[in-house]
Amino acid sequence: MKDLENTTVNVKTKTCSPIRSTMGLEMHVKDVMTRDVLSIQKYESIMHVAQILSEKSISGLPVVDKENHVIDIITEADILSIMGIRKETTFKDLLKHIMGEPLPECKMGDFVGDIMTSPAATINPRANIAEVVRIMDEKGIRRLPVVNDNNVLVGIISRADILKAVIKKLT
Repeated sequence: MKDLENTTVNVKTKTCSPIRSTMGLEMHVKDVMTRDVLSIQKYESIMHVAQILSEKSISGLPVVDKENHVIDIITEADILSIMGIRKETTFKDLLKHIMGEPLPECKMGDFVGDIMTSPAATINPRANIAEVVRIMDEKGIRRLPVVNDNNVLVGIISRADILKAVIKKLT
């Protein structure tokens, strides 16, 4: 992924395309991000957040303070961690858990602030998509809250947003 901004590959011919090689540098977060973003505060119940994620078919929410400053993020993975389910958890581990064996290292708590991921990685709307991809790859994340210069939430950008923008640009 480090060379993503320098090279793209034409899948049909497996050759590099100089026209597409600058696409990630030319597209900006402000043109791709989702502006109507849901957020949550750290005193909300985990069950309420789980319900929102499920109903809206989204995998994470920015956690904001009363002034809408991003302080953290909460994801499906954070909620699943209450049951001890982590990235490293195997299907065999889940079956053992269903049969009554505990999973190690459960996060504990009833509120968002107890289990949220901290600190949240964020991005400025003026940044280019290549920078977003670099951060997502480096941190192993799927979305970034978009904040203005005062750290106020103005949107969110996900891998799906980037894919839509790339497809639109290529067609």
